[in-house]
Amino acid sequence: MMPSLFLSHGTPLLALEKNSYTSFLKDYMKDMNKPAAIVILSAHWESEEQLISAVKKHEVIYDFVGFPEEIFQITYPAPGCLELSDQILTLLSKIDVWGELDERRPLDHGAWGLLHIMYPKADIPIVSLSINPDLPLDKQYEIGKALRELKESNVLIIGSGGIVHNFTHLQKDMLVAEGWAINFENWVEDKIMNWDLESLFNYEQIAPFSTDAVPSKEHFIPLVIAMGSGDDSKKAALLHRTFQYGNLSLTAWKFE
Repeated sequence: MMPSLFLSHGTPLLALEKNSYTSFLKDYMKDMNKPAAIVILSAHWESEEQLISAVKKHEVIYDFVGFPEEIFQITYPAPGCLELSDQILTLLSKIDVWGELDERRPLDHGAWGLLHIMYPKADIPIVSLSINPDLPLDKQYEIGKALRELKESNVLIIGSGGIVHNFTHLQKDMLVAEGWAINFENWVEDKIMNWDLESLFNYEQIAPFSTDAVPSKEHFIPLVIAMGSGDDSKKAALLHRTFQYGNLSLTAWKFE
């Protein structure tokens, strides 16, 4: 059975960078069986209703400005999978999450920025899902549980976001991690490893430096959804963690 993954997507520059995190992404995928399809939930596709991509071939959107011209040349023409899109629609309806198929949505950089590194041939069918940041975290976890069935069919589920992800706090020239960012990451690690859902769902009130680390929920939600898809085994593994710009965490978690 495929695991599910939570992967930080950093800044758009990640698609061009060569560092320990991008090396990890490349090497980890080489060691893992090739998935039949990938379902990815990116923090950069927000919607009040649940949307599920239903395209035949993916285009990309450059949802940023002010970056090197090279990054605007990256494409990711992976196929979609309409059968999988329909299956997800049905699975989510069982938990009263009523979705719609979206035939036009391109992949945003939270999706293609990672996939371009992990599977550069773009030959694996991709279905992307939007995130509704207004849903409570226990419902986000339930979405992950509903998607778990897909893993039995060799489908890789990826939540793409960031645990410490606050662009207003970045320190461009800082080469070490700030203590508050490490503190929050360590708190999250402890709660995941102990599968302490009550604490995770209430991180805003009880986690140290939660406002600094998570100024808005959309980047944290993919972690909760990916974790939910591992609810049966409740086994987690921290695969990688580094920091950029003083406090931007590049973290990878696996959920069985």
